[in-house]
Amino acid sequence: MPRSAQDILRNNVRDKLDRGGVVASITVRLTRGIEIARIAKTAGFDTLYIDMEHNSFSMDTTGQICMAALALDIAPFVRVPANTPEWISRVLDAGALGVIAPHVGSAEEARAVVAAAKFAPLGERSAAGGLPQLEYRAFPASESYPVMNRATMVIVQFETVAALERAEEILAVDGVDMVMIGTNDLTADMGIAGQYDHPRVREAYQRSIDICRRLGKHCGVGGLSSRPDLVAEFVKMGARYVSTGTDAAFLLQACTAKAKQVLDLEP
Repeated sequence: MPRSAQDILRNNVRDKLDRGGVVASITVRLTRGIEIARIAKTAGFDTLYIDMEHNSFSMDTTGQICMAALALDIAPFVRVPANTPEWISRVLDAGALGVIAPHVGSAEEARAVVAAAKFAPLGERSAAGGLPQLEYRAFPASESYPVMNRATMVIVQFETVAALERAEEILAVDGVDMVMIGTNDLTADMGIAGQYDHPRVREAYQRSIDICRRLGKHCGVGGLSSRPDLVAEFVKMGARYVSTGTDAAFLLQACTAKAKQVLDLEP
């Protein structure tokens, strides 16, 4: 039987990032069953993140997938639909090991996310007791809070020029662990929607990566599933977390290829 909270709880993604490894993530936007956690594990992903910003998943569905992922040692993250305590604390209480906060544009907003995600003294998250991350076991707060704070990742997204201009102050916020560049929204805000090869995109990644390296944080790549060449370039620059695409896109891609394979047999 585990003797401590630390014996139970590990975040393999944080550990891998801290070792300088590259993390592969799948975005869950279609599949409502816990099977997606096993598929992610079998496929070799380090983590999955449930995209509540862009789908109609319920809190119950989100929690079930998170708990299935925990049991398989796949770190479950959730992109919340709003950066508010009632969303952030609930997805974490449901089993998530990290929160992805979209559209963060200032240090003040980043501090609010940290406050909702972390227990004292780093934040103001309310004690729920019997957390799924700790197998519903009870531990003294003096033991569980540091372990939960260490394991729970706060990931902010840069999706506007304004956020990039404030990158240093945002990433300097204590408790922010990583930034993920939302390349699609960022290029749209720049007025170059979809122009992934534009020099401003490379500049955005280089600046974010340099700041992360200086502050001991991590940088992630998002929105570039169609451009593995650019993903490779940004990983070589120093990005270490890659959002590879959505379950819906992977399913459609495989189905399309199979249908074409058969239809091409027509004489």
